Amino acid sequence: MKAIIDVENLGKHYRIGASEAPYDTVREALMRALRAPFQRKNDKSSGDTIWALYDLSFQAMPGDVIGIIGHNGAGKSTLLKILSRVTEPTTGRADLYGRVGSLLEVGTGFHGELTGRENIYLNGAILGMRRVEIKNRFDEIVSFAEVERFIDTPVKRYSTGMYLRLAFAVAAFLESEILLVDEVLAVGDACFQKRCLGKMRDVSSSGRTVLLVSHNLAAIEALCNRCLLISQGRLLAEGKPSAIITRHLSAHTNPASASKALVSHPGRRKNLLPIMRRVTLFSESNVASPSVRMGAPFSVRVTFQSEARPIRPVFGLVFKNSYGVPVFSVSNRVITEYLPSEAMLAGTVSCEFESLPLMPGIYQLDLYLGDEFTDYDWIYEAISFEVLAADILGSGRLPPASDGPVFWHARWSFADATELADAPV
Repeated sequence: MKAIIDVENLGKHYRIGASEAPYDTVREALMRALRAPFQRKNDKSSGDTIWALYDLSFQAMPGDVIGIIGHNGAGKSTLLKILSRVTEPTTGRADLYGRVGSLLEVGTGFHGELTGRENIYLNGAILGMRRVEIKNRFDEIVSFAEVERFIDTPVKRYSTGMYLRLAFAVAAFLESEILLVDEVLAVGDACFQKRCLGKMRDVSSSGRTVLLVSHNLAAIEALCNRCLLISQGRLLAEGKPSAIITRHLSAHTNPASASKALVSHPGRRKNLLPIMRRVTLFSESNVASPSVRMGAPFSVRVTFQSEARPIRPVFGLVFKNSYGVPVFSVSNRVITEYLPSEAMLAGTVSCEFESLPLMPGIYQLDLYLGDEFTDYDWIYEAISFEVLAADILGSGRLPPASDGPVFWHARWSFADATELADAPV
């Protein structure tokens, strides 16, 4: 099968502080002459250059849904701009075989003086669609964007939200073979983001080829069958989304130690006293370890010292996945049998799990310490640890990662049809 997108040795080079050659008008010539003395003083700085993309190669097959991730400034948006023919590459080539729809930023491709209706037909015409094809999609676009009352109003009078909804609807509903989307899931209200995500699921299952740039890693993992990791303009890795996302996040959350000092931790909530002094993680055989097997024993121990008053320590933990989303929490505040009978100025407090119910991956812990009524110290992302895969179910199989970060033992019972027939209603 022939690739629908073929990118080879792609590079984009910019000169910092430089601008493209201006049009040769009298006004620009005069302005250039006035600026010339000052520009000569800065010749050295204007000669600085940067490669936004460098030697990047990949292919996309028909039906691929590819997520593109990386830190800000990695070159993700530059790649989509080159593929959309908004800018030209400095080196290499990018061949696309099919009609291309793109949503690079709010309202890209819209003409402010034209109405919403006219912009829909204009974008369809640019894609090479016939008027009857656009007409067949028109009502769906307008309904999704919720701009029925304003469809014959120039889009320059639209609010930002209206502009965004119409831009996304045009990109998603018009029938292009290739769809390029940049950060559309990071803008708009929660309701609109949910609808965008649902529509992207429809698009990804329709056989169209999609390239999606987003910092919403959960959406990338849910929607895409492949993922590209770009760093400093270079393709660092490509493969299955779960593996590439784990690699991307591990640079910041990879557990380096089973123990961590907490006195000067940057994650401490403001205006709280550093009562918690050190946290240590323990796994099987009560050995300090930054990793634990699925379903194995696990404990978190914190040493503390209260300078102000003795406390009956309440210790709480919030388990977060690699996206920073809370998975579950525990605290002895709501389980009175685990409240100590005596107050103390210093000591240790431990939280122990007989079997940790987490799927493989990197996790982070928020820690808080206080008494029965008040939190005196709270540290976000105090320490991270890794859960390793294990045959905890005894079947040689694991639940799919897409089912969620928690597994739980359960019992099943069965009854055949004859037993059901004899059972009372």
